[in-house]
Order: sequence, then C-alpha cells, then structure tokens
Amino acid sequence: METLLFIEDDDAIRLALSLALEDEGYSVREAANGSEGLASFERESVDLVLLDLRLPDLSGFEVCRALRSKSIVPIIIITAQTDTVDMVAGLEAGADDYVTKPVEPKELAARIRSLLRRVHLHDQIQPRTSMFGDVELRREQGIVLKGGTEIDLTKTEFRLLCEFADHAGSVLSRDQLLERVWGYEYLGDSRLVDAHVRRLRVKIEDHPDDPKLIITSRGVG
Repeated sequence: METLLFIEDDDAIRLALSLALEDEGYSVREAANGSEGLASFERESVDLVLLDLRLPDLSGFEVCRALRSKSIVPIIIITAQTDTVDMVAGLEAGADDYVTKPVEPKELAARIRSLLRRVHLHDQIQPRTSMFGDVELRREQGIVLKGGTEIDLTKTEFRLLCEFADHAGSVLSRDQLLERVWGYEYLGDSRLVDAHVRRLRVKIEDHPDDPKLIITSRGVG
C-alpha cells in the first residue's frame, strides 16, 4: 500500500480528503502545519506529499523547498483557485503538480495515480545515455551530469528531459508534454509545463534566459 503525507491546516478538508483517499486504497498520514509535516516526513518515508500552500507556521513554499532539498518525492500542491501567482511559485519551488480548491477527490486521486505511475516507470527506464553539449543524461542510473558534475532533478524534470532527448530537433507542444510527462489531457493552461521548463533550464543551461538546449518555438511548443 502506498503512503501519502497530507499537510493541510483545515481540519475538515484534511479529514474529508484523507478518508476519500483511503477509500482509493492509500494509507494517509496527516499533518496540520508545516513543521509537523516536515517532522513526519523525517520519521518515515512516504510515496507522495500533498501540500497546502497556506499554512499557519511555515509557508507551503518553505515546506516544498525543504522537502526538495532532501528528496525527489512527488509533491502535489493545493492552492486557492484564484491564486495563480502562488500556484506558479509553488511549481517553481519544486512541486510536480497542483490542484485547486475546492478539491474534487476523484480528480486528486487520478493525479496521484498518474504521478506514482510515472515514478514506477522512471524506475524501469532502459539503459541509454544521451549527450547535449556538456549535459549527459544517464537513464539507467536516473541521473544527469553537467560538465561531469551531477545535478539534482526531480523525477518530473528527469522525465521532461527524457522527452526532449527522445525528440531532439522536433517541436513538442504543451499538450503533448502534458500527456507524455504528466499523463494528462490538456488542462486548459500552460502553466504546469512552463514552470517545469523554466526550472529545468535553470539547472542545465549556461544562460537560462538565453537557452541553447531547450528552445521555445513561439506559438508552437
């Protein structure tokens, strides 16, 4: 049974979603604030973290960055529907995906399944190495080197880079990336893809604002 850590200060939301996710077959550990969530994460490993951005002590952004500094565990942030800036900031802090309040339990469960399925696929990647300038992608080890030094990528960033490597010289639309990397059909906006591409550029490009490896084709992909 896969274990989720749900960090949410609203007792009613936390209880309702935890019960719904347990009905979907997950074990759910709960935390009412960021400090409690980080302590729980340290005590026992989890397969995925659900993280509310508005917490009473540490902000969700601080918690996300703290988790990312020590783990590549998948993170889904939960944000108010109107908090576009917060959502983008959460993704750029290292989250893999987002859902908006009010949260639909079935949609959340579907996103969790998709993320965990990608984790398992990541672990089954066939041996293959790709080079892009001074960037080396070692799929069998699940690592990326830049100038011979390993750089930290989340599993979502790693899969995104694999997609670009598999289609070098081709243009991939945001719809295609959503389907291939996240396993979703078009969500209605490009923020999820754009935030991860920005993070990936910061990590692998010499000059992220003038990229040479991951190029945007205006109006296409």
